Amino acid sequence: MTIRLYDSRAQELRDFVPIDPSNVTIYVCGPTVQSGPHIGHVRSALSYDLLRRWLQRRYDRVTFVRNVTDIDDKVLVNATESEPWWALAYRIEQEFSAAFAAVGILPPTYEPRATASIPQMQELIERLIERGHAYPAADASGDVYFDVRSWPGYGELTRQSVDAMEAQEQPVPEPVEGPRGKRAPQDFALWKGAKPGEPADATWASPWGAGRPGWHIECSAMSRRYLGDEFDIHGGGLDLRFPHHENELAQSTAAGDGFARYWVHNGLLTVDGQKMSKSLGNFTLAADVLAQHDPLVVRYALAAAHYRSSLDLSDSSWAEAEAALGRIRGFLERGRRLAEPGWAEYKEGLPTEFWDAMNDDLSVPRALAVIHSSIRTGNALLDAGEYGRAKQHVMDVMEMTNVLGLNPEAPEWGGRTAADSRNAVALDALVQTMIAQRARARADKDWPAADRIRDAIGAAGITLEDTPDGTHWSIDG
Repeated sequence: MTIRLYDSRAQELRDFVPIDPSNVTIYVCGPTVQSGPHIGHVRSALSYDLLRRWLQRRYDRVTFVRNVTDIDDKVLVNATESEPWWALAYRIEQEFSAAFAAVGILPPTYEPRATASIPQMQELIERLIERGHAYPAADASGDVYFDVRSWPGYGELTRQSVDAMEAQEQPVPEPVEGPRGKRAPQDFALWKGAKPGEPADATWASPWGAGRPGWHIECSAMSRRYLGDEFDIHGGGLDLRFPHHENELAQSTAAGDGFARYWVHNGLLTVDGQKMSKSLGNFTLAADVLAQHDPLVVRYALAAAHYRSSLDLSDSSWAEAEAALGRIRGFLERGRRLAEPGWAEYKEGLPTEFWDAMNDDLSVPRALAVIHSSIRTGNALLDAGEYGRAKQHVMDVMEMTNVLGLNPEAPEWGGRTAADSRNAVALDALVQTMIAQRARARADKDWPAADRIRDAIGAAGITLEDTPDGTHWSIDG
């Protein structure tokens, strides 16, 4: 039962074979904390949460690293006198963490901030200079650039030729005398020399002068620091393939590292066919969505589309997710209530169809279809009074939804805890005693007594359901 993942670098489905089956390693590009998260950020993080959960099911241990870019041009631009860049970055980082936690995204094994790995970035830049793949700017600005034409593999991730690429940054203005600071417009910054007007605490000493790291070098250095010079999976949004991931791949491999063996990219949220982004101003803040909808509904709606597909959210998306979760919740409650007296032995493990779906490039839509098929079959068995056979479907649905983080009865969604279960057993014993007393009263045709017992049960918010197979109870609401 091999897992197959679509590798963006190979542009094909590949069998997933981890470097170390006892510890799968994943690096995902996390947020640049310039402003609060929009719902597209949550969708991206959820894609890798689902992948991580499935790999943990298969391999038990997963080391999952998601970074925080807390020093960047945009962070500096959005800072104010009353909120310096580092305070802004920390506040926005907390907003991202809160949004991710709200929809049940597991915290990373490690969540490094870029500013904590400056020495590792400088060491990587020095290696690139020594190998002839990077150079300090000729204008003595303190900038250091990666020489894209020095590395034959540059462009292989996105299958572009260097000549066809646009300039990655505005060229450094040519001095009155002397060469340009940057040799070619496609070269990209590894280190940015300090500029007038920038905060003094946003610079670090370096062999090339005071400054700060370029965006791309940050992830190469942090992934190496926490996962080694080669790791299993590199993930991120489709919009990061170029230039960010292309540059990461080039600089890491040019420095001699094996880097990522598989590249996984999630599709984007769209609004009227355009990517949802802060630069386009067409984004919906995660906080606004979570204020309007149950977080579990948000998780279901974002997970319902394949992770590589584009997803255009609408009012119907939330309504469909809420209805689907209602079916799951209703089946689990009904199954627990009706099937408990007749629970039989059941086979542990996930249904084969669910395994097949998840192993096939994490096909969550197919996995959800398996869940709802099991619910339909389970409800039919409950209707027929075949409680022993129904239990298998109840347990299957519980296990499948646990894998996806969608079990409405799980503690993170306010579901039953161990104490709740003990209380439920005690309550069931009391109600069953009253049901038995009512049955005796009815058998003795003591209708007033039977009615008093039923009224007392009803006053406690408990509904009785008389069926050919006996009387069953449930709590109102």
